Amino acid sequence: MANYEWFPRQRNYQLERSKENLPAEIASNHPLKGIGVVELKHAEKRGTSNKASTPVNKNASSGDPLSTSSKSSFVDPLSASMGVSLDGSDPLSQMAAESEALAKKTRSLSLKENTGNDLLDETFEPWSAKKAGILTKYTTSEKLSITTSFLSAQDKEKAVIKAQTTATVTDKVKNRLEQLDDFEEGSVQKMLNLSQQDYVKRIDELNQALINAWEHDQRVKALKIAIQVGKLVYDRLKEKAQYYPPGSGVPVKLPDNFTPDQVPDSAKETCRNWFFKIASIRELIPRFYVEAALLKSYSFLKTGEYEEALQRLCIMTRGIGDPLVAVYCRCYLSRVGILVSPRTTGHLMPCFEDFLVSYTQLQTDSVQNILAMQKLEMPNALLLNSIISAFKPEYIAVRSMQFIEMIKECEDTGFPKHLLHRTLGLCLVMASPPEDQKLTVLNEVWKAVMKLKNPVDYIGCAEVWIEYVVMHFGKREVNTILADIIKHMTPDRAFEDFYPQLQSVVIKILSHIHDFSVLFALKEAVRVEVCKSIMEAFIKYQSEVTNDPVIINALMFICKTMHDSVNALTLEDEKKLISNLISGFINKISFGRDFEQQLSFYVECRSSFSNLDIVLVQLIQNVNNLSIETRKVVKGNHSRKTGNFVRACAAYCFITIPSLQSILTQLQLYLMSGQVALLNQCCSQVCLILYDMYFSITADAFFKAAISVIPDVPRNVELEGKTRSSEPLLTEYLYNFISTLLVVPDNPDSGVLYLLRGLLNILQNYNWEPNSDAKILIYTRVLAMLSASCQEKYIYHVDKVDSNDSMYGSDPKFINEVNSICSTLLDEILNHLKTLAQSENFRRQGILALELFNTIICHSDLEKQQLFNLATNLWGLAQKHGQIDVKQMVSIIKLIE
Repeated sequence: MANYEWFPRQRNYQLERSKENLPAEIASNHPLKGIGVVELKHAEKRGTSNKASTPVNKNASSGDPLSTSSKSSFVDPLSASMGVSLDGSDPLSQMAAESEALAKKTRSLSLKENTGNDLLDETFEPWSAKKAGILTKYTTSEKLSITTSFLSAQDKEKAVIKAQTTATVTDKVKNRLEQLDDFEEGSVQKMLNLSQQDYVKRIDELNQALINAWEHDQRVKALKIAIQVGKLVYDRLKEKAQYYPPGSGVPVKLPDNFTPDQVPDSAKETCRNWFFKIASIRELIPRFYVEAALLKSYSFLKTGEYEEALQRLCIMTRGIGDPLVAVYCRCYLSRVGILVSPRTTGHLMPCFEDFLVSYTQLQTDSVQNILAMQKLEMPNALLLNSIISAFKPEYIAVRSMQFIEMIKECEDTGFPKHLLHRTLGLCLVMASPPEDQKLTVLNEVWKAVMKLKNPVDYIGCAEVWIEYVVMHFGKREVNTILADIIKHMTPDRAFEDFYPQLQSVVIKILSHIHDFSVLFALKEAVRVEVCKSIMEAFIKYQSEVTNDPVIINALMFICKTMHDSVNALTLEDEKKLISNLISGFINKISFGRDFEQQLSFYVECRSSFSNLDIVLVQLIQNVNNLSIETRKVVKGNHSRKTGNFVRACAAYCFITIPSLQSILTQLQLYLMSGQVALLNQCCSQVCLILYDMYFSITADAFFKAAISVIPDVPRNVELEGKTRSSEPLLTEYLYNFISTLLVVPDNPDSGVLYLLRGLLNILQNYNWEPNSDAKILIYTRVLAMLSASCQEKYIYHVDKVDSNDSMYGSDPKFINEVNSICSTLLDEILNHLKTLAQSENFRRQGILALELFNTIICHSDLEKQQLFNLATNLWGLAQKHGQIDVKQMVSIIKLIE
């Protein structure tokens, strides 16, 4: 095959970019707005003939931003559409609006009444918060089959929950709570905006479902349906209640914050009829729940109706014989009352007082006989524990001494006192008792705790109260408690059974105190687990960066403990977890503008965590980022001091990269660090003293190092647990590397394109996979890069770095050198194509022919007949082997033209 001489095409990149830019036009409408057709019917005038309805574009409304009535010469079509298209025709705007509306609804669900402006104060605890606690406390391992459907056939959806035998989630309790909550969380939404026929049909369906549920003793299901009907009644009343605004003869729908005087008499009469019908229900419990479900509809009648209704319903609960059922009713009433009228609280205390009265029924002979038969006890301590855990911590804290006295008076049978002390401790770590009582509280409680003989009971209290101690007292008190813990946990090596609790004790101490020296001895494995827990907590809760030396020293010790635990037998997942925790710690430390101190910290980390590649990679990334931040501060104009500093950063990276085990990671970091060095103008050979060693660190040094390790790239690498060929990764890397070399200036002492020549020599001798075309594909990219290097002005540059276009100025000798390399590469590519033809690998030959063809038409001078003929032959070869489809062919021909 004859040798071909390469001639690069001269290009004007700026002109090419200007031709590629599409002309700007003012948009006539929203680009995402759906196209619709509406029918405009013109009213007939007497004496005129009928005119056909005229279909017009829905967008051509009076709100069109480009209509003749527009006063502005230009209106943003995206914003304009939002003004005229409130129906959500723009999908992006619609989704954004819906998301914002949902977020607002969620935030205000427990804070704002739908029919008024009463706001709850911050002390109110919403049901959603209590529900989570209930599900956490009451668990079951029972297997359940739950049917969730209750509506018509088209609405039925069944789900079966099969709990694991070791389940920790309260499946059964959760199901019952969800049945009661479901009407607020989605089911009702499907019933809104119904037509009159659909509304009546749905009411009939619900009525039949309610009857069936009651007949089959499905009380929760029936209650749920009744509650949903209540919601439907309110929505229907509001929809139908139209009023006339002052000075207007046109009726409008009620606003969300309407007042009773805006409701027309007809709507009020309909509302009263509903409550009259409810009052005719004979059974007490159904009448109570249905009226409570419709309670919100009282907003249509008159101001103050809520208070009267809530008090009446509160009194109704006194007629319920079963105390447990009565408690449920009172809880539901309290919850509904808060939702419809947050400031109406007159019914709450009577409900609570009635509960206390009914609680005495537990002491009656009949109940006591049942408890005796079932061998159950019902101590008053249970009620006290419920009060401490349910009331707000602030309420308990200010009365902490009173509760301690009540705990003393409780019997220690049935419900042990140590559980009461533990519950009290959980409150006092969330809210502090009065300052003058803090020490007294601790002394009184700890007198009882230290007498506990059972390690389970003792550590349960100590784990909670240690946080109270570290929050309010000093090192002496903490050491005293720790000594007592050691005393109780040492006999019979009891501590071996309570490592999680002991770990919790250490974490709570470290979360509040950073300067301590007393820790009880733990096993190595436990110490590492404690360290991991501490670091996880630090990374999770330390929202801001820190440079506190106390924190840094303490956490460096913890990280070293984790690092030193890694050995040859450590699992990769464990090693990765520890590496990520240490990396998270490193990223939380910042010294602000003191970049030298920051670099010193990274130097210390490198020496401390040298066995973890993930951490070293993180350090290299951080140091490169530090170099970039320095450049930002000086706005690219380095002084002698900042210039030396960025070279010190480069030296750090250059020293650290070779210690990494992964060759591919080394390659990536050499390239990235070289790019950062180039961006900081580290191009000339500079000798500097760093850490008692001499270094000559420039961008060239990184690129040379990268080229030197390419032969060491393994044939296969393990990615995501699978062994894969490294060749595709290396090929993609080399594409990026070659593109970077375009802007790297030559070293006058090393010859023209010395880095590229070194790379080509390495690639020529690299052990490529059998039947691989990777080398040839890379050669075509090199052809493109060399053609770009012959232009008078390169397509891209590095700020304040003179590339070869400035150094050589399109010198003929330079161009000849480049063309000589290109011709050699072209011969290599064509020889490979010939080899493929001889071995009948026509598909591969077609792919490479198309790749080379594209390179020639984009980067070579097609006015040279030899190159034009070569391109024509490659075109035919690619077509012959089916590598060009019709659309691609048309695009290529247009490009050539």
